Amino acid sequence: MNTQQMEKIKTGKGFIAALDQSGGSTPKALAEYGVPEETYASEEEMFDLVHEMRTRIIKSSAFHSDKIIGAILFEQTMDRKIDGDYTADYLANKKGIVPFLKVDKGLADEKDGVQLMKPIDHLEETLKRANERHIFGTKMRSVIKEANQEGIHKVVEQQFEMGKIIIGAGLVPIIEPEVDIHSADKEAIEHQLKEELLTHLNMLRDDEQVMLKLTIPSKEGFYQELVDHDRVVRVVVLSGGYSRDEANTKLKRNQGLIASFSRALSQDLNADQSESEFTHALQTAVDSIYDASVNKTQ
Repeated sequence: MNTQQMEKIKTGKGFIAALDQSGGSTPKALAEYGVPEETYASEEEMFDLVHEMRTRIIKSSAFHSDKIIGAILFEQTMDRKIDGDYTADYLANKKGIVPFLKVDKGLADEKDGVQLMKPIDHLEETLKRANERHIFGTKMRSVIKEANQEGIHKVVEQQFEMGKIIIGAGLVPIIEPEVDIHSADKEAIEHQLKEELLTHLNMLRDDEQVMLKLTIPSKEGFYQELVDHDRVVRVVVLSGGYSRDEANTKLKRNQGLIASFSRALSQDLNADQSESEFTHALQTAVDSIYDASVNKTQ
C-alpha cells in the first residue's frame, strides 16, 4: 500500500476522474466524442481510438493533481502506455494522480430489482497484474432499480465479498452499488442501501478499508454516516445520467462527498476540437466539478 497515495485519496482536495468505459460502453463514449462506429472496422481499432481519447485527456494541461486526485482506468488502458510509461505510472509520476482500475466484467440480467455483477473471472490474476502496474485501488459496479430488500442485500453482499479479495491483494476497493436515478423508488432504495452498507462496513476488521461510489442521494446529507465511518476511506459519487450542471448542483449540497464523474467530465470534448478548444472545454469541466466537490452550499 502506497501511504502517500492513501493520504491523498483520504484527505486531498479534488475529485476522481472516471476514464473506465469498457467494451460495452466504449462505442457510445467514442460516438459522444465525435467518433462514430463506421470509422473503425474492428474491436482492436475501437480500443486504439479510445486509448487515443484517454491519452489526450490525461496529457492535457487541464488534467492535473491540483484538482484531480485520482483516475479510474479500464483494464486495457492500464496495460497500454503513454509516452513510453504504463498509464498508471504516467498518472502517478507525471501528473501526481492516483490510479484505480475497473475490475468488474459488466452487469448480469436484472433479477429482484437489481443487476448484480457478472462473475469476475481471473480476478486474482488481474489484481496481481494491477500491483505490477502500480495500481492503488479498484472499482466494480452493480445497479439497483427497485426497493427490493433481497436484491439490495445480494448486491451489497457480492460487492463486499469481492472487496475482501481485493483488500487481501493489498488494494483499496471502490464499492459501487449505483441507484438508478430514474427509479420511482429512489429514496426508499437509498434507505435500504445505507442500512446494508453500514451492516457490512461494521463487519470489516480494523485493517480492512473500502471506498464507496454512490448515486447522489435524494435527501441532502443522507450519506454522512458513511462519510464518517472508520472503515471508509472516501465516499465519491457518480453523475449517473444527470447533466454536469445538475450533478454539480446536487453534489454541492452534500458535505463530505466528492465527484467521480465519467460522462459529465467528457461531455463537451470532441475529436475535432483544436488543442486550445479541447483544453478549454476540459478545464471548464474540471473547474466546475472541483468546485462542486470542495465548495459546499450547506
